[in-house]
Amino acid sequence: MGINVVQGYGLTETSPVIAAENCKKMKYGSIGFPMENVELELYNQDEQGVGEIRVKGPNVMLGYYENEEATNEVLKDGWFYTGDLAHFDKEGYLFLAGRKKDMIVLKNGKKVFPDELETLINRLEEVKECIVYGMPDNKDKNDLKLSVKIVYEEEVVKEKYPNATQEELEDIIWQKIKEINKTFPPYKYIKNMILTNQELIKTTTKKVKRNEEIKKLLEK
Repeated sequence: MGINVVQGYGLTETSPVIAAENCKKMKYGSIGFPMENVELELYNQDEQGVGEIRVKGPNVMLGYYENEEATNEVLKDGWFYTGDLAHFDKEGYLFLAGRKKDMIVLKNGKKVFPDELETLINRLEEVKECIVYGMPDNKDKNDLKLSVKIVYEEEVVKEKYPNATQEELEDIIWQKIKEINKTFPPYKYIKNMILTNQELIKTTTKKVKRNEEIKKLLEK
C-alpha cells in the first residue's frame, strides 16, 4: 500500500517506548534496537541467550501510585524488570520470546514459549484463537505434555468442510498441527489438542486470561 511500517516495544511503565525499528533498520519479527536514552540488558540469560528485559532511563516510571509492594516487585537497584523475555541476534536486533510468567519449563530443563507456537497455529485459516499450555503427563507426573486448545472459525469450517463431523474436523486440524510440529525440535512438539467453538476467557479489552483458562483446563 506504499506505507512503511516499523515495529516497536514498550510498556506503560516506560512512557512507553523501549526499543524500535526505524526506516533504515528493519528485520521481520524484530522489535529493533534500544532507544538512545535507554539502558537495556537481558537479565539471567539461558544457553540460547534468552533473558528478561530490564531497563534504566528517564522514561521509566518512579513507581505505582500508592502501591509500594507492586513497585518493589518490578523496580530493583534502579532497574525496571519488564517480565518480558527476549534475545539479540548477531546483528544486534532484539526479538521477543514471550512473557516470563507464561514460560513452560519441561523436566529436562528445556524452555518453551507459548507465544512462539500460538503465532504459527493462529495463522491456520481454520483457527480463530488458541492457547498453548503444559498438561501434566500421565506417564510422568513430574513432566509436562505440550497441549493446545483451539477455537475454530465456524464460518471457515462450514465453507471448507460442510459435511465434516467433529471427529473428522479434529483430525483435519490435528494433521495441520503435526505439520507445524515438524518445524520445531521434538521437545516443542504439541502432543494433545482440544478443539471447540467456545471462545477463550478474556478481559474487557479482549486479552486472553491465560491463567484462568489454563486453570479451567487442568481442572477437567
